[in-house]
Amino acid sequence: MARPDPWRLDPAAYPHTERVQTRFQDLDVLGHINNVGMAAIFETGRVKFNRTVGLEGWRTQRWLVAQVVINYLAEGHFPADVEVMSGIGTIGTRSWTILSTAFQHGVAIATCDTVVVMSSEDGATALPDDFRAALERWQVRDA
Repeated sequence: MARPDPWRLDPAAYPHTERVQTRFQDLDVLGHINNVGMAAIFETGRVKFNRTVGLEGWRTQRWLVAQVVINYLAEGHFPADVEVMSGIGTIGTRSWTILSTAFQHGVAIATCDTVVVMSSEDGATALPDDFRAALERWQVRDA
């Protein structure tokens, strides 16, 4: 795996920070946060980011997570909290990405790219203009 672009490891690139508490149950037998625990940490950060952006207010719209890619950069440990930095990456016609990086003790330990697709009962649908504008206000810097 190639190292991420340097801006991905810079907390200043992200417009949102969420502190997530680690749990003992997140550890594997080697004593570091396992892949399921890291996915849960990113999910918590993403849900809280969505609330901050105001996406939960779009109850008339429906979106689905289409893809989650996590790249592990360093070990994370309990009991230290993890700071999940998040922002919007690309915005397409019907989808967008949420880019996040997890930091522990100031060190990037993982990145997460989540593709989200706007949906309707008939399938994928275009992003409304005001929804797109809301996403644009939360884009990462230097992406």
